[in-house]
Amino acid sequence: MGKSYERIDGRLRAFIEAQHIFFTATAPLDGDGTVNLSPKGLNGSFAVLDELTVAYLDFAGSNAETVAHLRENGRITLMWCAFDGPPNIVRVHGHGEPVFRDDARWNELMGYFPDIDPTTHGLRAIIVVTAEKIRDTCGYAVPFMTYDGDRPLHASRFARETDESLDVYFQKKEDIATSIDGLPGLPLPLPPLPRTA
Repeated sequence: MGKSYERIDGRLRAFIEAQHIFFTATAPLDGDGTVNLSPKGLNGSFAVLDELTVAYLDFAGSNAETVAHLRENGRITLMWCAFDGPPNIVRVHGHGEPVFRDDARWNELMGYFPDIDPTTHGLRAIIVVTAEKIRDTCGYAVPFMTYDGDRPLHASRFARETDESLDVYFQKKEDIATSIDGLPGLPLPLPPLPRTA
C-alpha cells in the first residue's frame, strides 16, 4: 500500500541515495506534446540538498526535452525502484528548474557532487527539484537486476570536448536548442564551465 511523506529523510533518503539509476518524467503544457521519460545514472550525479530539495547533473546528449519542459512549466516526477533487496518504488513529484553554467548558484550547487569531474561528461545544467508530493509504493512486480558498474562510454565520448567544441556539437543537434515540440531548450551558445575555487 502506498504511503505519503512530508520530507525526504531517514529510511526514504537512504533508499534514494543507494539506487544506481532513477527516472525523470516531464511533459509540455500542450496536451498533444511529447511526454519525456529519461533514465539517469552515473554514481555521484544525484544529491539530496535538504529534506525537500534534490538535484542531479544534466549531461550532454542528443536532446534537451527535460530542460525544455522545465523552462516552460517546471513539472517533473523523479522515480527510483529497488532492483535488489526489499521491493520499493519512490516517487518525488515536484517543481524543477535547470540551473545553467552562467548562473551564480552553479559553484555552490556543484559542491554537492564532489565525485564528479564536470569536464569529462559535457555537463550542461544542474536540475534542482523542490518536492511537492513524496510517495512510495510496493514495487512487487519490479524484477531483480544486478548493478555491474557505470558505463565508461559517456565520459570517454565527452572528455575530449572543449567548451567550444561542445557548443558546436550542441548547435548541430536538432533537438538541443529547441525541443521536439518546438519549445526553448538549452540556451546556446553554451557558456564556459565556471572555474571552481
